[in-house]
Amino acid sequence: MTKEQRHRCMAAIKSKGTRPEILVRKYLWARGFRYRLNHPRLPGHPDIVLRKYRTVIFVNGCFWHGHDDCPNFKMPQSNTDFWEKKIRRNKERDIEEQRQIAAMGWHCITVWECQLKPHCRQQTLESLAQTLYRIYLADHSVRQYRLPDSEDEIPMAAEPEPHSPLH
Repeated sequence: MTKEQRHRCMAAIKSKGTRPEILVRKYLWARGFRYRLNHPRLPGHPDIVLRKYRTVIFVNGCFWHGHDDCPNFKMPQSNTDFWEKKIRRNKERDIEEQRQIAAMGWHCITVWECQLKPHCRQQTLESLAQTLYRIYLADHSVRQYRLPDSEDEIPMAAEPEPHSPLH
């Protein structure tokens, strides 16, 4: 492959609306999950933002984000220094963006391209839906409050305490 051919191939790769992202979006929409795409106010512009669940989903390509121990990730043989630096920067940026999002009180989920291959796609998507349900239930569960054991422990809102200097 010549330099020009490689350049044309690499330039044609999109960052939004990729096939793996569309698979995840169609699955979520069919199951009643409503979301926004590439929210500009969140660090990293997550691929999918589910506000009701305070969750963001990143759909990462194994090559561009350096998926460790993945058969789909293979370092290019030419211009290796450039690619190593680029992929390392991408991984560091991904971690930093997820830390920032978590610090804002959001949940982060990463779905890898290899997890959406036909042989394991259904399991991955069902696991994603179950995770979203668990997040919702954990964030919206009924909290148990401990009631005082005796009435003496319950302070009266309108009356001063008997030992206060006002008495």
